[in-house]
Amino acid sequence: MLTSKQRAYLRSLANGIDTILMVGKGEISDNIIMQADTALTARELIKGKALENSAYSSREAAEIIADKCGAEVVQVIGSKFVLYRRNPDEPKIELPKTKKKA
Repeated sequence: MLTSKQRAYLRSLANGIDTILMVGKGEISDNIIMQADTALTARELIKGKALENSAYSSREAAEIIADKCGAEVVQVIGSKFVLYRRNPDEPKIELPKTKKKA
């Protein structure tokens, strides 16, 4: 579970990346899930878009893909969404530390 500080940090990183995942008409297929999974393993942070002819809203698409890939939804704005999943073997993004409650 991401803290608001970590989420804000990931949103700032996502500003500079390109949209690589497109959800079009029809179901969210295994191919889209495989694409997202591979990209999350390689990059940890990906940006996607629900096209106008999609049967899903961008929030629905983001939550379905995140659930199937074990990722977290960082942000949904308009038709775009950002997903994050830490790579356990080779982490690329260092998240801000969370403060422990005393």
